[in-house]
Amino acid sequence: MPGFGTALVTGASAGIGAATARILAAGGTHVLLHGRDRDRLAALATETGGTALVADLAEPGEATRLADRVLALSGSLDLLVHNAGLGWAGPLPELPADRLTRLVAVNLTAPLELTRALLPSMLERRHGRIVFVTSIAGRTGVAGEAVYAATKSGLDAFADSLRFELDGTGVTVGVVVPGVVRTEFFERRGRPYTRSSPRPISAERVAAAVVRAAGKPGDYYLPRWLRVPVALRGVVPGAYRALATRFGAES
Repeated sequence: MPGFGTALVTGASAGIGAATARILAAGGTHVLLHGRDRDRLAALATETGGTALVADLAEPGEATRLADRVLALSGSLDLLVHNAGLGWAGPLPELPADRLTRLVAVNLTAPLELTRALLPSMLERRHGRIVFVTSIAGRTGVAGEAVYAATKSGLDAFADSLRFELDGTGVTVGVVVPGVVRTEFFERRGRPYTRSSPRPISAERVAAAVVRAAGKPGDYYLPRWLRVPVALRGVVPGAYRALATRFGAES
């Protein structure tokens, strides 16, 4: 696998982000590793030869400051992987106000701000790749995760709009849409995943799709059959909503 020059991977402390960083580094990419866990990032930087950038994207202005650090270190960026994300599960009235604010900030506002700040250097060089890790929740909706699903849906709309805007500029956009992934996400969201379907997949499998989306832009569903409920929702939304309500779809 050829390298991508310099890449920024957000949420690289663990899970999908760490797995993506390892694949990229193995291909010769210099990876800028963003996350909040200083010790984990330091260990991953030693393992991959990357550079650790500790930042909390929930803090106002932190995404812009991270972009400034990236450009100061690298001068330019070849690949931007938006992977950092937070979750929360439960009835909407039980969602604490501060947690709602953090969800929106990390999952949606930060990717918008990072892209806005880093895109000009890509456009100037007429070269760049942007990959968004979204969620099936953003394309189908999920009971008990209304805010999380809304942020991922917003990210999807942003990615699509960027595709149209960047056509012919040399900057490409890819989207990876995973279902359930075996990471610490479900522990941190406050409720474990208990359904039998869809079955959890590995972070490494999603990371491989991220790298594919960087090289060949498009939408990548994991597993691929998740295209079916998305298509059903688009063709017969009433029937889809009835089924989702009855069976309590969860991501």
